Amino acid sequence: MTSAAAATSRTLSPALTKAIDQFRPDAVRGYLAVASIGLPTVATVEAQLADIDLWASGRRDPVDYDAIHENTRAHYAKLVGVGVDRVATGSQTSVMASVFAAAVPEGAEVVCVDGDFSSIMFPFLQRKGIRVRAVPLDDVAASITDDTWLVVFSLAQSATGRIADAAAIAAAAAAHGTFTVCDLTQAAGVYPADASMFDATLCHAYKWLCSPRGVAFMTVSERFQAVLTPIQAGWYAGDDVWGSCYGPAMALAPSARRFDVSPAWPAWVGAEPALAMFSGLDMNEVWAFTSYLGDSLCDALEIPQQHQPIVTWADADQKDMAKLVAAGITVSGRAGRLRASIHLWNDESDIEAVAKALR
Repeated sequence: MTSAAAATSRTLSPALTKAIDQFRPDAVRGYLAVASIGLPTVATVEAQLADIDLWASGRRDPVDYDAIHENTRAHYAKLVGVGVDRVATGSQTSVMASVFAAAVPEGAEVVCVDGDFSSIMFPFLQRKGIRVRAVPLDDVAASITDDTWLVVFSLAQSATGRIADAAAIAAAAAAHGTFTVCDLTQAAGVYPADASMFDATLCHAYKWLCSPRGVAFMTVSERFQAVLTPIQAGWYAGDDVWGSCYGPAMALAPSARRFDVSPAWPAWVGAEPALAMFSGLDMNEVWAFTSYLGDSLCDALEIPQQHQPIVTWADADQKDMAKLVAAGITVSGRAGRLRASIHLWNDESDIEAVAKALR
């Protein structure tokens, strides 16, 4: 059993134990910043190095990447519980959010969360002629009215790690005929996220899904797809991708793939093994494992348990941040608080190192 497995004082599944062993223990000690950027698996590093070698030796053809891209799409669909035909791919969540912002009717209301990540807020705030209302996370469901065309929120808040009451928000939206957009970037890969609950979801895979930056996903329901325009459509959105390189004649894919943008190929090479690994894990077990370590950190710091893998505490003057950096521990600061985020490679030695550095 690995040290991380022993840290939870419980028996881990073979799949989770194998996943933990995909991270290099010599390189990851003291890294508590997955909410900023995840770490690659051994398989991801190997795949990208092999791809670079093929590219450098002139043995890569763009068509080679098609199967890699589609396999990764399928892994993500499995992870978030939707059909593969409901998954679109891209490189940035803000670009995908702009598709939703462009669809909001003139004069309509959008409800979002005060303090949510800017990539899912700014595309709406930049739209002229619509009303955007930001409310506290706990008030989102109650704030939805018959005038609300769309509610947009993160399942896990970037600054604090708090989990939204997704069931209550989805129920309130359904009662008022409101569309729902949920960002899964700080949830997918650590929390059991069900994208089928919402009209659309967004996710960038470079955090908890441990993929290279430049791999992002959108899921969209058939109902919501009908009111969206693929304003960023290019050749990769065509029903026949390689037959859509030249206009003006082009047939868009009938599925969510009509919202695809052409992939940054090397990034998807690295994402494929990572998404394959995460799609085979029980996210309830991953959440229990990481939340256990999160509460262990809270106990060590003598602060109330937060029951989540993102642990934050007040550090406006960044004194704690300076102590941790000096001790070789990687964390982040957000909104006047220190943010430590825990994933599969962490164990109790990391918790002990943080507590020691702050004594």
